[in-house]
Amino acid sequence: MIESVILWFLAILTAPFFSAVILKIKAFFGGKKGPPLLINYYTLIKLFKKGSVYSHSTTLVFKLGPIISLSTAVVVLLFLPIAGHAPVFSFKGDILFLLYVMGLGRFFTIAAAMDTASPFEGMGAAREAYFPIICEAAMFMILIFFYRLTGELQLSAYFAGENTMALWNTAGAPLLFIVISFFIILLTENSRVPVDDPATHLELTMIHEGIVLDHSGPDFALIELGSFCKLFFYSTLISRLILPFSSEISGLGFCLYIAGLFIVYIGVGVTESVIARYRMDKVPQFVLTSFALAFFATIISMEFIK
Repeated sequence: MIESVILWFLAILTAPFFSAVILKIKAFFGGKKGPPLLINYYTLIKLFKKGSVYSHSTTLVFKLGPIISLSTAVVVLLFLPIAGHAPVFSFKGDILFLLYVMGLGRFFTIAAAMDTASPFEGMGAAREAYFPIICEAAMFMILIFFYRLTGELQLSAYFAGENTMALWNTAGAPLLFIVISFFIILLTENSRVPVDDPATHLELTMIHEGIVLDHSGPDFALIELGSFCKLFFYSTLISRLILPFSSEISGLGFCLYIAGLFIVYIGVGVTESVIARYRMDKVPQFVLTSFALAFFATIISMEFIK
């Protein structure tokens, strides 16, 4: 248990560092040096030192948005089997609980955006609510796939210990579809290119950035930290899937997990460097690809895996 708590704390602590890897990769492709790997820590410290500014038209909902957004992201990490270790908390059906917890965080972020009565934030809130709906359909299809293989609705039953390797031994080929599907969900849920551009400054094209425009100081720091934790959550799942190996050699399994994390974050950086952001009407087609891949993987598992 103590080991799981330490890993959970390290996950929150290192999430901003790994996110900075994406900036380094994008800078590399742009022929630039890029910001230091600790840039996100500098940004968070700077934001926490500032004061928050609230419009007279906002209510308590606007202040609750960042707090609940970060709280839900941190709670989700409590159920995450980090580096294949047992999570801090786990129970049967916890994966369904996690999906609703993440939905709660998104709901309050959107509610906080709507509370400002800004047309740009309202437009971003509508997009923020629309695209993840398709992701949820893909996530539930992936759950059906995992339930078909394991008979469990528990995150640790898929990603803890030797369970991930057992999934590959049972359904290796369909699991490739699941990995790609997870990567598309990661890009969508975390508002990355080609779904959204976290570096954009044009309000008309914003999705996630559009709904946090009016947050400042510590409130914006909480939102940023929550985003880093959320990206870390999805990256850990993909990391375990692409490098499911464990070793009796002390520390080797953890090193493999870290290597997997770097592969995922570098993959995100490369994707953002070589692919332009999609037109808004093309985004649903891209996100639907994740559902189609998960659907095919499930059908294959139902037909050929007894």
